Amino acid sequence: MTTLPSPLPSTALPGGQDLDSAVAEGRRAHELDRAHVFHSWSAQAHLNPMTILASAGSYVWDGEGNRLLDFSSQMVNTNIGHQHPRVVAAIAEQAAKLCTVAPAHVNAARSEAARLVAERTPGDLNRIFFTNAGADAVEHAVRMARLHTGRYKVLSRYRSYHGGTDTAVNLTGDPRRWPNDYASSGVVHFDGPFLYRSTFHAETEQQETERALEHLQRVIEMEGPASFAALILESVPGTAGIMVPPPGYMAGVREICDRYGIVFIADEVMAGFGRTGTWFAIDNFDVVPDLMTFAKGVTSGYVPLGGVAISDAIAATFAERAYPGGLTYSGHPLATACAVATINAMEDEGMVDNAARIGSEVLGPGLRELAARHPSVGEVRGLGVFWAIELVSDPHTRAPLAPYGGSSPAMNAVVGACKAGGLLPFSNYNRIHACPPCNVSDAEVAEGLAILDTALTVADGFVTS
Repeated sequence: MTTLPSPLPSTALPGGQDLDSAVAEGRRAHELDRAHVFHSWSAQAHLNPMTILASAGSYVWDGEGNRLLDFSSQMVNTNIGHQHPRVVAAIAEQAAKLCTVAPAHVNAARSEAARLVAERTPGDLNRIFFTNAGADAVEHAVRMARLHTGRYKVLSRYRSYHGGTDTAVNLTGDPRRWPNDYASSGVVHFDGPFLYRSTFHAETEQQETERALEHLQRVIEMEGPASFAALILESVPGTAGIMVPPPGYMAGVREICDRYGIVFIADEVMAGFGRTGTWFAIDNFDVVPDLMTFAKGVTSGYVPLGGVAISDAIAATFAERAYPGGLTYSGHPLATACAVATINAMEDEGMVDNAARIGSEVLGPGLRELAARHPSVGEVRGLGVFWAIELVSDPHTRAPLAPYGGSSPAMNAVVGACKAGGLLPFSNYNRIHACPPCNVSDAEVAEGLAILDTALTVADGFVTS
């Protein structure tokens, strides 16, 4: 398990950087950012982004040199923590050997990365098509499904996120889709299971599963079963709220897809590579998809990389027929060497098992204990190192502390309290997500829970009943 090095002098940052020099450099970087950088998902005039000067293990240092425990894993992707020495060394070694090569050529790093991913995927997902990130992995998975089936429409659930490119953002089931959706992408959305805010008036997990599957069946019947190429689901929805599917749901989706010849795509971009305490989140449900997308944790975000794991049946479609798609940087040697080192570090250091243990023995119980004491917590839910804290202003009506698709002064205050206490959280709408690295230590989780305890006291002040 990778932990923070011995305590650093107050005048130094990880890597031996002088604190005063780093702060000055960071302030200059902030000035240049505001002058020239165009940020994603943001109104540019209202931004004041945090500067990060350094990182190590489960921690980052902000623009003033304050150390923050990273409970966001950045974009829920630094699954092995920051600056893992084995992975940093592997990137440097590959750069010295072969920085880049066209994807038509074999390179050792790509071949080994494909083998390591395929060894861990469920079922017969034996062929790997590498992309640059998660969104283009989704784009290519949908393209493969459409070409394989000769159909066009794709099913995707509300409360989901699949990426910011054209098809991926239209598949997305949250408000980020709205400005980009012209109802011309062939996407049909449906409601998935979410018992805490059930759209099916369910009272038990069994009811939620049964009613959600009945709803999906009706949508397919009303839209035309023979018109659907694919159904895409995040195995455990991430940004949308970490709603773990109830027992039987994923198996029911698999059966429905088989019944109608619909390709089942599992989106593992955020939930994969140890995040839920298994190599892939779909492993928790004993279901094998036809295609599986991945990114983020495959390199811990150190170098951009994504991909599609392809079943034998779909790979056979393109045995004699050219696949009409590709990328200049598909299987880039720096990225795939990073993936090799990341996967081997996770395996050798038992990070996936650690994530499972942390979730079941430390983080999960700790969050449930906080929920029992704080009326602002409507629900905590998750697996491994992938948890959501649902914040409410009224525990009886379950009124959210911020509206769907927006924020609120109350949520801003809670996030501010987290940062003031030394915790960098992942927040979305009315939720705080607790997503530390897979190799987080018990002591670091305890530190994070203590800071959350104080921040939730701030949230309690906004509870109205």
